[in-house]
Amino acid sequence: MARPILWTFRRCPYAMRARLAIASAGVAVELREILLRDKPEGFLAASPKGTVPVVVEGERVIEESLDVMLWALNQNDPEHWLDMPGLGFDLIEEADGPFKQALDRTKYAVRYPDVEIEAERHKAGLFLVKLNAMLDGKPWLFGEAPRLADMAILPFVRQFAHTDLDWFTTQPWTEVARWLEAFKSSDRFRSIMTKYPQWQPGDLPTAFPKAA
Repeated sequence: MARPILWTFRRCPYAMRARLAIASAGVAVELREILLRDKPEGFLAASPKGTVPVVVEGERVIEESLDVMLWALNQNDPEHWLDMPGLGFDLIEEADGPFKQALDRTKYAVRYPDVEIEAERHKAGLFLVKLNAMLDGKPWLFGEAPRLADMAILPFVRQFAHTDLDWFTTQPWTEVARWLEAFKSSDRFRSIMTKYPQWQPGDLPTAFPKAA
């Protein structure tokens, strides 16, 4: 039976979190790495909105990154990522909404000429202050092990941090900085950031996650 297809772009934080969940679940997919400036016809035929990640499983198309995470983890959740309080989903919603909006207006300021960058960076920082308080005294948001909220949010915290890493490291969210560094240095993160060539029609299938 053919594996589900995962259309992805290595540096996209939405695609990162989808790959993180698929890797945790151990759900075998065929990975197709694309370039967002050169989207293949097969990708656009599956998902005309043209954003990654996208999973195609037979006739089913999953186009939202959080839905991809839940699709994988509802099949298999050996690391218990779904074992978290409802607050975790509230945090993901805040990260995907106000935090991501402020992040985009900070990172891509040229697209928003009427927006005050420092004000947007401050808005994003308020979310990180909240996370910092939650992380005080524990390695992950809900205790000793990562949950869905950690892995859904961290790719965007990473993106925000790298808009100005020197500035980020001087801010008073030391617990967030530690949390982010643990994530970036983890085997799991390194494994999902493997570089793959741009997919071309006729390529042999690329299995993901790779067998141990």
